Amino acid sequence: MKSMDDSVSSVTTTIPPATDAKPVVRTGWLQRKYTKRVLKQNIPLYIMFIPILIYFLIFKYYPMTGLVIAFKKYTFIKGIWGSPWAGLDMFKLIFSTKQMTNIIWNTLRLSGLSIIVGFPMPIILALLLNEVRKMWFKRIVQTFVYLPHFLNWVIIGGIVVTIFSQSTGAINHVLDSLFGFTYPFLYKDVSWITIFLTSGIWKEAGWGAIIYLAALTSIDQSLYEAASIDGANKWQQLIRITVPGIIPTAIIMLILKIGHLMEVGFDQVFVLQNNTVAEISEVISTFMYKTGIQQAQFSLATAMGLFESLVGLLLVVIANRIARRFGQGLW
Repeated sequence: MKSMDDSVSSVTTTIPPATDAKPVVRTGWLQRKYTKRVLKQNIPLYIMFIPILIYFLIFKYYPMTGLVIAFKKYTFIKGIWGSPWAGLDMFKLIFSTKQMTNIIWNTLRLSGLSIIVGFPMPIILALLLNEVRKMWFKRIVQTFVYLPHFLNWVIIGGIVVTIFSQSTGAINHVLDSLFGFTYPFLYKDVSWITIFLTSGIWKEAGWGAIIYLAALTSIDQSLYEAASIDGANKWQQLIRITVPGIIPTAIIMLILKIGHLMEVGFDQVFVLQNNTVAEISEVISTFMYKTGIQQAQFSLATAMGLFESLVGLLLVVIANRIARRFGQGLW
């Protein structure tokens, strides 16, 4: 029989070392030596990063110097740096005219409705596809819902006109044959906004669902098995396991979406708008095109674009701070 001392010594030798030890603090030449060693080890990665850095410097950051146009009365003859300074005159013009404020309101309204109505659609589509058990049927459906993403908005606009045109549209042909009248879908404010929203959902919902389908694959399947054993039905599993599992992904996507609140897609609006609904369809992106390119008012268009970017940045920061209060956040 072992003695008491032997038992105690055998027990004490199995106690793991303390994990709350203080980290090693490197100071002076030791820290410099460690930093040089780390830099030397990562030289291949830095070399690989050089082309990306050059790309961003040339095509992303250097063009940002042209934002100075927003504070000048720019002309082609004098150039960017030779044009006289205008101060904040262009920004005062943006907020002093009714047309500008109406354009900003249209942008916020269309973009806000796109987020409210369109953002949940990829999530719903991903949840529905996740429940499909016939793989051949799932692949067919995925192919059909992904396909519109690869179509240009010019093609989408042609399809919309083919369907909703008052004179040649398929729906109005049916209305005329059944009830003897047609409806100007593309020339009424409410119906135009509805077509704008639904066409955007049809084009991008399938592609957006890919991210959520990937997030669904990361959910531990044993959770579903445990819930099934406890008697949870499909709806309860969806609410208690599936939805909470994709909430972090959804929050990140929502923050990124809010960052583009002031950016309504130029292509979509431009191909769908017409003079009849210009009061509600004129947004910042189309205004910058018409003012900056067609009318050569570069300073005003640049000021509007800078204002759009600053508001987008502010919205991203606010949305991220709100998300961090709930334990999520982009940074």
